[in-house]
Amino acid sequence: MTGESLRLDKWLWYARFVKTRSLATRLVIDGRMRINGALTRKAHYAIKSGDVLTFPLGPHIRVIKVLALGSRRGPATEAQALYEDLDPPRAPASQHAAAPATFEQRSPGAGRPSKRDGRKIAQLKSGEPHG
Repeated sequence: MTGESLRLDKWLWYARFVKTRSLATRLVIDGRMRINGALTRKAHYAIKSGDVLTFPLGPHIRVIKVLALGSRRGPATEAQALYEDLDPPRAPASQHAAAPATFEQRSPGAGRPSKRDGRKIAQLKSGEPHG
């Protein structure tokens, strides 16, 4: 691109953080975007190389440094060259998953719980005394 700046919504789309420009616009308009620490609600905000963007994406907060502006929405390898991810590395998803309670586990081939089993399970979950 010949200019020194690019619309924020276009850059988010070029860098493949969102699937469409309208989703990029919605992300900015909803007040979820910070540029160099300042909140913005303008999808037409002109970003430059070196700007730091902070925004939620899925369950994570992304902190991204703009390295290049780009001129098109290209393949993923081209999109990844447009930014540097400043997020600390995340732990694998398996560590975040809570272990299921042991009383809910059933042996393979045991089939569905009966109504009586369902009542017992509900009683265990609610913490009522057995009786």
